Amino acid sequence: MKDDSYKNYLLAVLAVILAFNFVDRLALGLLLQSIKVDLALSDTQLGVLSGIAFALFYSVMGIPIARWADRGNRVTIIALTAFVWSVAVALCGAAPGFVQLLLIRVGVGVGEAGCIPPAHSLIADHFPRAERPRAFARYMLGGPLSDVIGYFLAGWLNQIYGWRETFVFLGLPGLGLALLAWATLREPRLRESAVGLAAARVVRTPAESPAASLKDVYGALHSNRSFRHLLLCFAIASFFGVGIAQWKPAFFMRSYQLDTSVVGSWFAGIYGVGGLLGTYIGGTLASRYAVDNERLQLRAMAIAYVSFALISICIYLAPNQYVAFGFLTLATIGYYMTYGPFFATIQTLVPERMRATAIALIFLFANFVGMGLGPLAAGALSDLFRPWAGDESLRYALLTLSPGYLWGAWHLWRASRTVTHDLNALRLMS
Repeated sequence: MKDDSYKNYLLAVLAVILAFNFVDRLALGLLLQSIKVDLALSDTQLGVLSGIAFALFYSVMGIPIARWADRGNRVTIIALTAFVWSVAVALCGAAPGFVQLLLIRVGVGVGEAGCIPPAHSLIADHFPRAERPRAFARYMLGGPLSDVIGYFLAGWLNQIYGWRETFVFLGLPGLGLALLAWATLREPRLRESAVGLAAARVVRTPAESPAASLKDVYGALHSNRSFRHLLLCFAIASFFGVGIAQWKPAFFMRSYQLDTSVVGSWFAGIYGVGGLLGTYIGGTLASRYAVDNERLQLRAMAIAYVSFALISICIYLAPNQYVAFGFLTLATIGYYMTYGPFFATIQTLVPERMRATAIALIFLFANFVGMGLGPLAAGALSDLFRPWAGDESLRYALLTLSPGYLWGAWHLWRASRTVTHDLNALRLMS
């Protein structure tokens, strides 16, 4: 397989794996109402189930897995962890109660922690700085693809078979993807696997280029002001974004009396088409009009965040579901436009042997703060507002959280002021 063809194949396989890495989380949000009724849970319990139970172990396990990825065979890591999370997702359907489902979600979190950091590191190894925004945008197309699968398929499966069987169906494809990755992807660090890359650069084995210690990695990343702002931005955006997103299906079901198949179909179209469009546009614009200009990319992302915050507020003030779905479409396009440039900037900001760990640290804070506490905060606010808001308590909880994206925009703007200096400093160290 020629180098360019292989790079396209690598992005395609990693994007599909990423899609199924996200699918169960999206499906869980869609299935919360069914799980609530079946297991007689409160919104706060659902917030724990969809948030901290998964995020704590997903975040913590991301660090040792990423350290392994910075030293060893990233393809093996991706294949192995894909197998683990797929089995755990299928087991969710067998949980007899809240505690058991909570423990299985912990297993899902451990497995899914091995997907993104090694994949980001692999992509950065294969694409130069100028091509990374587009390459990462193409990889992040797995996000909108997961929206189509997670919302549409889960919505109809739940409607026909129930939430338990839905988890079983969603877990099975990951087993085949794990085998595909293990059999067809190559680790460029290994001499015997570097046939397609040998002409482009000298490939070093892990033994010839040992990874930096965790203390050195932390010190290097902490001294990078732009990285600090990007870390804080992503953590803040995850808190509000995941906290809101996990409850959006339940909001439309409660406020507009829609069933899971209808909500799933709408969300599949909105997040699928809007996400694909936004991700593609963001990566293309960055690669065409802001090539090697991370400062401009970050400022454009800050403006997108501000717009996203304002549009998000309108979703919960809309007079009917159709207007709300319209605002959700606009918000989705704007948010996904930032994905490719954001992660490309992170990979360009850090040395090669720190890339997987840098992403793991980003997700450690983002998932612990965002995924762990965001859904819990939304659920707790909904319970708090229930005495006076009744069945509309979730609407006001999500409306309260929506302006939080403005905080993330501020950190993006601050990062744009230091990113050129930090990139020059990294270049002098190389």
